[in-house]
Amino acid sequence: MTDLTGLIHHSDAGSRYVSLALTERLAALGIRASIGTVADAYDNAMAESTIGLFKTELIRRRGPWRTLDDVEIATLEWVDWFNNRRLHTELGDTPPAEHETNHYRQNPAVVTAET
Repeated sequence: MTDLTGLIHHSDAGSRYVSLALTERLAALGIRASIGTVADAYDNAMAESTIGLFKTELIRRRGPWRTLDDVEIATLEWVDWFNNRRLHTELGDTPPAEHETNHYRQNPAVVTAET
């Protein structure tokens, strides 16, 4: 089994995420729970920011859309571009995939979770 020590499971404060069973399972695996507070947006800020970029850079710019398939294909293309070619200033003007590769090259002791 892969060592998951140090992994953080972040969720909202929904009842399924604060159950005792999930809390105990996460602890048994060495996973730390991180639960956002109710009635604020701080824990969702990064996701909301990315969704905003997605809507601005793809959905609104290339719409109106004819079919769901068109949106799904365009979404896959956008995610691939966003992760592999888009330069992110917060990551030293590198794409996220390149930044992650560099991180693990510089920190070989860090273990990644297997899917």
